[in-house]
Amino acid sequence: MVTIHPYQPDWPIIFQEIAATLRQALGRSALRIDHIGSTSVPGLAAKNRIDIQITVAELNNEILSNMLTLDLTRYKDLVHDHVPPGANKADHEWEKWLFVRRGGRCDANIHVRILGRLNQRYPLLFRDYLRCHPASADAYAELKRRLATSLADPDTYPDVKDPAVDLIYLAAEEWATATGWVMGETDV
Repeated sequence: MVTIHPYQPDWPIIFQEIAATLRQALGRSALRIDHIGSTSVPGLAAKNRIDIQITVAELNNEILSNMLTLDLTRYKDLVHDHVPPGANKADHEWEKWLFVRRGGRCDANIHVRILGRLNQRYPLLFRDYLRCHPASADAYAELKRRLATSLADPDTYPDVKDPAVDLIYLAAEEWATATGWVMGETDV
């Protein structure tokens, strides 16, 4: 069952704690460590799960080895992100590694993506757009609440949610062009 929680003010603190552990394990291999996803948007309801993006120069054995020392579960079958409509469909633009951390004050999804790839930019733009557009964030939260209570199969939650995320992303791309948005500094 998917449970959507009201925004928790300690989510950024939990992110910082997890990010510090990741930074220590990865050192300079982690070019950026960012809080992404719904828990990174103040006021946005979300699953009690922190999403973190680690940006690297390449996906290599050293990074993999360092990640596995942290007692994380790697999802070996999930190696690409969902491609939004109209985006470059080249596989290398959407390649990633996904790790899950269970336990602590909440679980964490840890996405490892390559600097400059479309999927590395996507969650940062999505997050920044929602931070600047609270009405869109509120509408997105309502969609998530309704999906969580209405889906017969909770495993389909991400797949059903993807088209709504795509709509927000497409609006975010227009916003980025209109405002000259660029990726800001890393969160840690």
